[in-house]
Amino acid sequence: MNKRHVDVAIIGSGTAGMGAYRAAREHTDNVVLIEGGEYGTTCARVGCMPSKLLIAAAEAAHHSLHTGLFGITPGQITIDGKAVMARIQRERDRFVGFVIEDVEAFDANHKIRGYATLKDDHTLTIDDHTEITADRIVIATGSTPVYPSMFAEAGDRLLTNDNIFELDDLPESVAVFGPGVIGLELGQALSRLGVKVKVFGRGGSVATLSDPEIREYAEKTFNQEFYLDTKAQVSTIRKKGEGVEVVYLDKSGAEVTESFSYLLAATGRKPNVDKLGLENTSMVLDPRGVPVFDHYSMQATPDHIFIAGDVNNELALLHEAADEGRIAGSNAGRYPDVRAGRRRATLGIVFTEPQIANVGLNLPQLEERYARRYAVGEVSFEGQGRSRVMGKNKGILKVYAEQGSGLLLGAEMFGPAAEHIGHLLAWALQQRLTIKEMLEMPFYHPVIEEGLRTALRDLNAKLRLGPEAVKGCLDCGPGA
Repeated sequence: MNKRHVDVAIIGSGTAGMGAYRAAREHTDNVVLIEGGEYGTTCARVGCMPSKLLIAAAEAAHHSLHTGLFGITPGQITIDGKAVMARIQRERDRFVGFVIEDVEAFDANHKIRGYATLKDDHTLTIDDHTEITADRIVIATGSTPVYPSMFAEAGDRLLTNDNIFELDDLPESVAVFGPGVIGLELGQALSRLGVKVKVFGRGGSVATLSDPEIREYAEKTFNQEFYLDTKAQVSTIRKKGEGVEVVYLDKSGAEVTESFSYLLAATGRKPNVDKLGLENTSMVLDPRGVPVFDHYSMQATPDHIFIAGDVNNELALLHEAADEGRIAGSNAGRYPDVRAGRRRATLGIVFTEPQIANVGLNLPQLEERYARRYAVGEVSFEGQGRSRVMGKNKGILKVYAEQGSGLLLGAEMFGPAAEHIGHLLAWALQQRLTIKEMLEMPFYHPVIEEGLRTALRDLNAKLRLGPEAVKGCLDCGPGA
């Protein structure tokens, strides 16, 4: 067995691992990057990019079929499932190729292929060919889909986001379990592409929404397109022929037995820590078996080990993984001079239609930290000018601010252009702007962002820091 000593060993070459590698190399060249699977990030291979390619196809089909509002009668629309999947795979492979090019540009002496196992706090074995002694270690091993054991009864008809994009054609029908981000994005997209879809949840949640009013609004809206039961009671799942049979109680309480081509498990992801040999170390673990770490430095216990990216099970988002990788790699490289890294304002987006955006603190966090010291401003997009012009006038935006200071604390939105409004709010939050300062910014007419201004004016009035919001204000333009 080959033996080697390094200053920094990084386990995993995804977004966080690549960021950690680059940052560590600013402090030492004695670095190794270990990868047991395929090169290519979760985002490029099975996450952000292929899912958005599916959503783009679904939007094209949906909009082609729903032009009657504008007095336009479409011709016959044909959805070629094989062509849809071929484009997804072709473009997906292109994105993955860019990532592989980056990794291939790394120093060959810094890369080791194989699965790493910790023998102790400083020693790793790579398969059966290499033993590495590392002064510092960065764990960036990502995550894997997780689902209840009963789903295994679906056999080869079980899909996750790790393999659904390998299908060579769109299926006839899919039972989606989990109305979270992945389940709703893929479920709605498949439905718009002509696939019979039913989405089953268990705890009443809808993606990342925490406000009960917005959550209920979103659930009703999605049900106008496809079957969604967020509190489903499913008794049986079994493979039957070339499909999977699901027995459940429908919303009226009647037992239904229904067959689907596939079952899509979108019930979450688990950190890839179970095969790392953490039990051989002195690492402090939380009840989930994930190393306890500091949110700002990525430092675990013992303090020469750092953990970054989806594996820490905190914020499974590409920009967060990239930031965490840089922080972890930099601290591992300069250790013992460990520093807190700057974290960005919390921003999450769900690419359904209407879209969902979460910025800063959500309602439970506000209640915990601010009790009755915050105010809420809101707007409905049903009457908002540009939204009605575009036929996208569904949704609610709520904005939160601190009483007294007027400081923006967070926002939650289900509505049109949430990806863009979410960014504006996140930038304002990171700049620590007050609601008054945000209202001093320009708002063009007519744009969907005018709905944000309406919510901010409502909030400013409730903070008692400005005049009462004027209904149909003259300087806003009609329908603003």
